[in-house]
Amino acid sequence: MAEKQSRGCLPEESFQSMGNYWRALRQTGFRLVDRITARSLVADEIREVLARSGQEMKKTLSWWDLMWFGIGGVIGAGIFVLSGQEAKESSGPAVVLSYGISGISAMLSVFCYTEFAVEIPVAGGSFAYLRVELGDFVAFVAGGNIILEYIMGCAAVARSWTSYLATLINHKPDDLRINVSSLPRDYSQLDPLAVVLCVAICSATVLSTKAASHFNSVTTIVHIFILLFIIVTGLLYADSSNMKPFAPFGASGIFSSAAVLFFSYVGFDAVSTMAEETKNPPRDIPLGLVGAMSITTVAYCLLALTLCLMVPYSRIDPDAPFSVAFETVGLGWAKYIVSFGALKGELKA
Repeated sequence: MAEKQSRGCLPEESFQSMGNYWRALRQTGFRLVDRITARSLVADEIREVLARSGQEMKKTLSWWDLMWFGIGGVIGAGIFVLSGQEAKESSGPAVVLSYGISGISAMLSVFCYTEFAVEIPVAGGSFAYLRVELGDFVAFVAGGNIILEYIMGCAAVARSWTSYLATLINHKPDDLRINVSSLPRDYSQLDPLAVVLCVAICSATVLSTKAASHFNSVTTIVHIFILLFIIVTGLLYADSSNMKPFAPFGASGIFSSAAVLFFSYVGFDAVSTMAEETKNPPRDIPLGLVGAMSITTVAYCLLALTLCLMVPYSRIDPDAPFSVAFETVGLGWAKYIVSFGALKGELKA
């Protein structure tokens, strides 16, 4: 009896004896091949996800809700982190075209996500779709890439948040960072405020998902009004001569910039994970995702055009492009509105 009880405490039958262990070890190759080539069935995937959830989620979301979730999840980092950097370093005023190319690529991805989300309306997102279509191994690799993607996105947004906060209080971004000369040049500026921001937002989300959702809705509305302010006010100070030369780095600069700017559209995939909570997935998911991506692409292109019309691309500040652009055209007061909007938008993002 004691022997049976001790064996029952072991995690796997393979480790209950040396004989079992060696037999299991000889099967490693076959198990690995099976793991790489195994695919999940749609019905099994739906049952597994529902079993992990414990109970079925309430279907309360419409296409209108999904569209605003998508807009709120995407708009943010692409405007306040990458637009100035890519315009100055890779594409010049042609950054408008780069945003358009990235938007088309993102829309094609949206069509794929839409098809999968309608076919498999579960909360597993792309991981669940890949398990069914390509197998466990590809899903595992893609899941790791998605986690890395969001880690890099959060880090970039949090670091940019420090830059806009510095602009808001009339300081340079480096004033709020710690320079460690013993570290390599590209890694020597530590950003403690960015770390505090990430920890605070993570803690708030864990403590109350509902409160985080309300906060996201409010900040999205405020964010959109500030974006409209940037476009309307910025175009009043537009100078068409700033668009020349249009593509100083050539076609290669446009496409290399488009590859980086695709990062701006990260977040739309989160909408597909809400399929389980959607009232009518075949109708609401396509409308919500395509609507969100269309509005986001137009907004990005208009904002990039506004920035490049306000100041020459060579004078764009890569840390806080819009705040410094308004200051350059003599609207010093406007930079505070823009910086506040950037802080809000990046907290949401």
